[in-house]
Amino acid sequence: MTPYTELNRQFINGKWIDGSTTAEMQNLNPFTGKVIHELPSASTADVDTAFVAAKQACGSWAVTNPLVRRDLLLNAARIISERQEEFIDWLAKEAGSTYIKGVIEVQQAHDILIEAASFPTRMHGRTMASTIDGKESYVYRKPLGVVSLISPWNFPLYLSMRTIAPALAVGNTMVVKPSAESLVTGGTIIAKLLEEAGFPTGVFNVVVGKSDLIGDYFTGHPISKMVSFTGSTSVGRGIGRIAGENAKKSALELGGNNAFIVLDDADVDQAVAGAIFGRFLHQGQVCMATNRILIHQSIYEEFKTKFVAHARQLPYGDPTDKQTIIGPLIDNKAILRIQSMIDESIKQGAVVETGNLVQGNVLQPTVLSGMTIDMPIFKDEIFGPAVGIMSFATDEEAIALANATDYGLSGALHTRDVYRGMKLARTVETGMIHINDQSDNDEVHAPFGGEKLSGTGRFGGDFILEEMTTVQWVSVAHEPRQYPF
Repeated sequence: MTPYTELNRQFINGKWIDGSTTAEMQNLNPFTGKVIHELPSASTADVDTAFVAAKQACGSWAVTNPLVRRDLLLNAARIISERQEEFIDWLAKEAGSTYIKGVIEVQQAHDILIEAASFPTRMHGRTMASTIDGKESYVYRKPLGVVSLISPWNFPLYLSMRTIAPALAVGNTMVVKPSAESLVTGGTIIAKLLEEAGFPTGVFNVVVGKSDLIGDYFTGHPISKMVSFTGSTSVGRGIGRIAGENAKKSALELGGNNAFIVLDDADVDQAVAGAIFGRFLHQGQVCMATNRILIHQSIYEEFKTKFVAHARQLPYGDPTDKQTIIGPLIDNKAILRIQSMIDESIKQGAVVETGNLVQGNVLQPTVLSGMTIDMPIFKDEIFGPAVGIMSFATDEEAIALANATDYGLSGALHTRDVYRGMKLARTVETGMIHINDQSDNDEVHAPFGGEKLSGTGRFGGDFILEEMTTVQWVSVAHEPRQYPF
């Protein structure tokens, strides 16, 4: 298949065009530091053009035969599988994805397209009894209209597609603003995919621009009925504020500081394997990543010894090498931020068991013992290949530690007593938690979302279908009604 081209341009109303400002953007390879693309940023006028195109396409797309929408999504799923290696290559050179992570991400993007292909025939309304004699009521489920998406850089393909596929499936049209760090994998390559799949003109649009030029304008655009955002809590708060001021819906999947609890009766080897994957997939740059490992004091030393030994053996370096597990962080700012967290934690008494060495934008897998609740590695989301471990004495202490942050996205708990685990899991203040597994789970039909400062709304299955639609009450009077005046 011929590789996609023009990926450094805007896709607006079915046309590939350049941004209309003189402000230049650079798309950098996080491992080599080389420039992949240079391109002019979109302007607010470009944003307007994209939203107007989406609005003009709304009416016809909303009433398109549901089987036509289904088949277009299935066509996109087929194409993404056929182009898997092309997508994986772009994820490596733009987002620093290892091959394993790329395979996982492309498969997830494929799966959400398949799941969403069932949505056009799952938009169920209902009939309702009326309290007025001679009347009946109908409730119709409808698309919102135009949905906007601000996509992240860490899992850009899948985390964009989990909004895009459901939104289009139920009859919405879209405008997407991808992260500048992943403008291809979070935006323009998806536009190419949907264009090849046959989606009508104006249904899907991508504007690539600097946030300081178009960010707030994009978020608050009056044509948009909903904004979907995945990213940091600090940015998400601002997006939620702008959405609220403009009376539009928002789905915000924000930061995570996820606890991994190992009870005294756990299978230690299985827990170690889960914690390794949960922490180090994509260098830990995952909102669901295991951020704090809490281990019962009776098995603390055994767990620590095995976990450190496993972490020390993880291959790191070039993400295009299929053996690599730990690739580069997204940029040098991320390296400096994580080093600062580690340094401050060491000052407060943490001990580096392995790692803490940097080569370019690659940080070796790093494990710190002696973690306490006052340390940055406990309090803050690390978003990198470093993790702290600490012990606890009782189940009650473990739950208190797990709940001792402002975040509540995901988590994991290991025990041989499933019912004990389920009872404790339900007391953890988190949107998701996985017993005898790790925190980094996302199934396209299950409710994905957080509590506290980890966001609002839910992705996945019927839950995202609800987010992407609205309902209209239509009542019918079959006989004259008697009014009091």
